[in-house]
Amino acid sequence: MELLFFYLPGCPYCRRAEEILAGLIAEKPEYGAVQIRRVNESAEAKLAGQYDYWRVPSFFLDGKKLYEADPRESEQAVRSALRAVLDAALERS
Repeated sequence: MELLFFYLPGCPYCRRAEEILAGLIAEKPEYGAVQIRRVNESAEAKLAGQYDYWRVPSFFLDGKKLYEADPRESEQAVRSALRAVLDAALERS
C-alpha cells in the first residue's frame, strides 16, 4: 500500500518532515519498506484536489488522512505523529 505525502517545494514544514522521516527510517530500517509517494501539490493539483486537507505536509493512506501539519507543533510532536504514520503504513502492508 502506498503512503501519499503531499508537500510544496520550499515549504519549511515539509522539509522538516522529510528530515524527520529520514531519521525515523535510520532508527528503524523496517520503515524503509513503506512505499511513500511524494505529491507536489502545485504540480499535481488535480490529484491533490481529491483529498481533504488545508496544510502541507499531509499524509494519506488508503484515502484516510493520517497526519496534517500544524505550524504550532513542536518537532517532537511531529516526530511522534510521523512515527504513527509509518507504523500504520507498515501494519497495512
